[in-house]
Amino acid sequence: VSHIPTMALSARLMSGHLQRLRSCFVHTASGGAWKPFLPELESFAEDIDPQQFALLEEQCILVDENDTNIGAASKRDCHLMQNGTSPLHRAFSVFLFNSSGELLVHRRSDAKITFPGHYTNTCCSHPLYTPKEMEEEDAWGVRTAAQRRLEFELGIPHEQAQPKDFTYLTRIHYASPSNGRWGEHEMDYILFLRGDVSVNPNENEVQDVRYVKREDFSRFLSSLRESDVPITPWFHLIAQKFLPLWWKNLDNISKFIDHRQIHRMID
Repeated sequence: VSHIPTMALSARLMSGHLQRLRSCFVHTASGGAWKPFLPELESFAEDIDPQQFALLEEQCILVDENDTNIGAASKRDCHLMQNGTSPLHRAFSVFLFNSSGELLVHRRSDAKITFPGHYTNTCCSHPLYTPKEMEEEDAWGVRTAAQRRLEFELGIPHEQAQPKDFTYLTRIHYASPSNGRWGEHEMDYILFLRGDVSVNPNENEVQDVRYVKREDFSRFLSSLRESDVPITPWFHLIAQKFLPLWWKNLDNISKFIDHRQIHRMID
């Protein structure tokens, strides 16, 4: 396991976002109307990191169980648990391998709202409810979102992670609570990317970054368990069911492309 030290980046978010979060709304494709979804955030905003709080305003893509776009809701509304669940929305998980076949993993910042301090794959986030990131053909919108977030979270330049360079493998539908208030319920697009990249992590998103060799991966996960360091539920599911075979066949990964099936990993 090779380690990359985390470096601070300057703040990227405008304080004005906090003002606009005073009212949060959900938009549904059927009715086309905006309406309040949950009570205002002021009651617990003081418990949330200001930069992460501002990001809750982003509009995610709501989908049905067949991954059909049915509207938009804020990141906040997509992750607040109600009656043990939260709205299903589109997401992606990037697995980036260098030229030696090592996987870039990171530990989420303690400032993260869901699964703080957890180890996970290279990058995990959401395409936004914008024309550019809702483009459906060959998951181009998701690829574009992945490029954006790799730069934001890890400082990877856009030219080192172009949309055409991602291999879109398949989709996974999973759900998992983070704590009593927040959780995940996602239609997760799995993207592979190969190449040697420059990494300059955003410390508000990432607290540790490292490359792991395939032959060391099981040992790496065991060492996390022994140290009581958790991993994200989607990373756990993928590492258990899919990643060993995919990684072993990295040079022929295209044979695992499956855009028809959605893997249901819901208890």
